[in-house]
Amino acid sequence: MITHIRGKLVEKNPTYVVVEAGGLGYFLNISLNTFSQLPDDESIFIYTYLSVKEDSQTLFGFTTKIERELFKLLISVSGVGPSIARTMLSSMSTDEIKHAIASGNADIIQSVKGIGVKTAQRVIIDLKDKILKSYTIDEVSLPLSNTTKEEALSALEVLGFVHKQAERVIDKILVSDANLKVEQLIKMALKKL
Repeated sequence: MITHIRGKLVEKNPTYVVVEAGGLGYFLNISLNTFSQLPDDESIFIYTYLSVKEDSQTLFGFTTKIERELFKLLISVSGVGPSIARTMLSSMSTDEIKHAIASGNADIIQSVKGIGVKTAQRVIIDLKDKILKSYTIDEVSLPLSNTTKEEALSALEVLGFVHKQAERVIDKILVSDANLKVEQLIKMALKKL
């Protein structure tokens, strides 16, 4: 397994880089996050992951160990291959992905091209505990107010209320008390609608 490469940056594109090390040129598939963090220096150090399939061997490159570990976690989920994992890492930062998984926010994960409802739910089910353990994210520290607000809005829309009107009422309630649970927020909004 090739874990990293230190060498000369020969070519740099938003989807791949070519690094020359020891007389060999390595073609590494990268995410947009990695592309934006790569230095323009000739000499670079890049973490790698080698994906081996029956018909191909593909090398992926990452500027941080965290991005590589998150990539490995994502491809461990059934239905998420290396290209979808790379697209996910290109669409969101590693912190955004970790928080989306830890908070169970399937909508954010589903917003990535190539990920449907079932795959988003599978990602959350398979990785939530691993993310919470590995990255010491407290469930309390997650941005619950946005999730709570969205869940309450969704429930009120199902009950037949207009989105904008319900959102105004919920925003007023959250200004006075941002630590409400979804059920409490819905009950208070129903009284004011």
